[in-house]
Amino acid sequence: MIKLKRVYEQAKPSDGFRVLVDRLWPRGISKEEAHIDEWLRKIAPSTELRKWFGHDPEKWPVFQRRYRAELKDKIQPLEKLLADAAGKDITLVYASREQEYNNVMVLKEVLKSLQAIE
Repeated sequence: MIKLKRVYEQAKPSDGFRVLVDRLWPRGISKEEAHIDEWLRKIAPSTELRKWFGHDPEKWPVFQRRYRAELKDKIQPLEKLLADAAGKDITLVYASREQEYNNVMVLKEVLKSLQAIE
């Protein structure tokens, strides 16, 4: 199962394999507090795409398309993530307050589609 959780929420054993999927380390939280198993900043949206989007709901459809295009070049780290977490739940950890218009929503769908292929 793939779950989503803000880094500022308390980590729980039920989170399974916790992966930070932001390009930048979250403000105000230490690595110990975050309880991150892996930080995959290379699968986060590019800086240019992230800044352009700015969590603007009107840009969401275009953002999704552009981010999926970026992820096509990052299949290897996505497959490695699935292999590293084999048999465990995966929790995609992010910092943004925005929960609906967030790159983790796209990333979760892409990972699910890769799981279905395996």
